This record gives sequence, C-alpha cells and structure tokens, in this order.
Amino acid sequence: MRVIHCVDAHAEGESTRVIVGGVLDVPGTTMLEKARHLEREHDELRRLCLFEPRGSAPLSAVLVQPSAHPEADAGIVIMESSSYEGMSGTNAINAATVLLQTGMVAMTEPVTTLVLEAPAGLVRVSAECADGQVQSVTFENVPSFCTALDAPVEVPDAGTLHVDLAYGGAWCAFVDAAALGFAIVPDEARDLADLGERIRPHVNAQLPIAHPLEPDLSHLSFVVFVAPGRAGGDARHATIVSPGRLDRAPTGTATSARLAVLDARGTLGEAYVAEGVLGTRFVDRIARRTRVGELDAVVPAITGRAWITGHHQLVLDATDPLAEGFTLPDTWGSGRRDGTLNTFRSAPTP
Repeated sequence: MRVIHCVDAHAEGESTRVIVGGVLDVPGTTMLEKARHLEREHDELRRLCLFEPRGSAPLSAVLVQPSAHPEADAGIVIMESSSYEGMSGTNAINAATVLLQTGMVAMTEPVTTLVLEAPAGLVRVSAECADGQVQSVTFENVPSFCTALDAPVEVPDAGTLHVDLAYGGAWCAFVDAAALGFAIVPDEARDLADLGERIRPHVNAQLPIAHPLEPDLSHLSFVVFVAPGRAGGDARHATIVSPGRLDRAPTGTATSARLAVLDARGTLGEAYVAEGVLGTRFVDRIARRTRVGELDAVVPAITGRAWITGHHQLVLDATDPLAEGFTLPDTWGSGRRDGTLNTFRSAPTP
C-alpha cells in the first residue's frame, strides 16, 4: 500500500489538498520542469488525489517540493481537476497557510514573510499571524498583463461576445455576465459552468494566446464571467475551471489578470475588491509595474484568508480496481474528463 499525507484547506471557499508527505522529490530543477514531469510521467498522483472516490471536481492539489531557487523557501506544483497550472492564488494562499500552521515553515508573529516558487515564477507571501494562526495572506503574484480588450469572439448559439484577454499567472478570457443575463449567484452555477466550457474552445481558436517568454505557459486556463458586485465589492467573478465548474473564490490569477485589464483601460482605482459566487472577497492592488518581454505588466498584490479543514492519509491499495480514481459527467461537468488537458506543449497528445 502507498500512503500520501495531505492537509486540506480552503481559501475564501476554494479548496486545496496540500500534499506534505509520501512523495519524494520529483525530477526537475524548476517547478515548471517538475510539473512537466508529473503530467507526462506520473499523472496518477493528480488523479489519485483529486478524482473520486477520494476527491471531487472542485478540489485542487498542491504538491510541496524543495526549491532550488536561492530566494524560495519552498516550491509548489499546482494540479487542478483537468490541468497543471503555472500559478493559482487560492492554492498559494492555502499552501502558505498550511506550511505555517503545520510548522513546515517557521511562523513569526505578527508577520511572516516567505517566498514560494510556482511553475510560473516566484510568489512573495506576507502572512498576518496571531496566536499560532494565519489571519490573512497577501501574495505578490507573477507579473500580469493584458493582450486584448473587447476582442470579438463568435460562439454558436451565443452570438458575438466581446472578450478581454489577460495573463495573471494563468490566461483568462473575461466575459460580461450581465450582458448574458447572469448576476453570478449560486443558483446560476451549473449554467455558467456549461456556458464557460462552450466559450473556451472558440476563444482558443479565435484569439492568439502566447506568453512572450515561456511557451509552456501559453494556454487558456479560464473563462471568467464578470458582473457588478453584490456584497460591496467592485465586481463579482465566476471563473470556469475545466472540466466545467465554478471557482468558489474570486480566483487569484483571474483577479490578477483583471487588474491588468482595468489598468489597460485606465479605470483601475487604488484598490480592487473582487467577490466570488459565495460573496467572499479578495482585496487587490498593484504593488509595482514592470515589463514581460515587450509588454507592459503589473505585479498584483492580493489579500485573502484560508482555513485548514482536515488532515488526511490517502491510501492506494494495489488490489483496488478503482485505485487511481474516476470521473463521471453528472458532477464533473461538460468539459474534457479523460485525463489531463495536456497543458504543456511538450506533453504528448493521447
């Protein structure tokens, strides 16, 4: 039997299974190389942790790894229900909270600073701590930039949609939810998820999605519906994650990309408060400006909260015919379910 040790947490409603034991160092020097290796050679780890009967469609996983980067305290490989991502804000917040509250990284009150290496780059974390608990986490994300505003995308049965395209550690296509009759409330979750999965391939086909420095980060991760805030926030986000479900939180990478969009439009204020479908919030601002290749970019600083929800030992029994997990479309949505999305260009096509 194989046993994998995990700590589960949620950041503003979005859950992460943080793998803290039972997996030795994965081949590769950088977290991007480690993620490539897992996707090509050992995707069974992602399936084991996230697929049924141990996991569920809304759950993500983070594998904690030692980092070779001289500035990093730890590395994280981010695994979603159908993909490996370059960065994820909720997963970073959850991972930082777990690292500090389990003592894997020493906690200093009132503020602990640490650096995480994600596949997309370094993420600088500042955690407000009191009485041995993490009260909130602020992370400076990888540089974020906008490449298209109001780009027309033709979607069958939905007409011409005007899409903003931006990168915030993951590529996001922003769609006006109100124009499609949505307010982004819990009862709309299934319809939003199905529509987002219908929109995704048409954005991929009709808009160029290319990271200027790293081809392996050149894939569309999320369709993000945006509506006016309902709980005092500036806007409400519904991020559609393959294979077709809503991010429960406002989504850190989508919020980062949204900052780049608003900055490009010239409509960003001193701060941006993003709500998720549950009414939870991320508070966001621009920490500084930079460039990515030839593109102007911003470095977002995003603040959210996380709570540990459980400690688990996942068991892989070789006699179990469903040992590596399974998915069914009644709960896993309308998107692709047969393995991964082959996120990295260098990954083989099944």
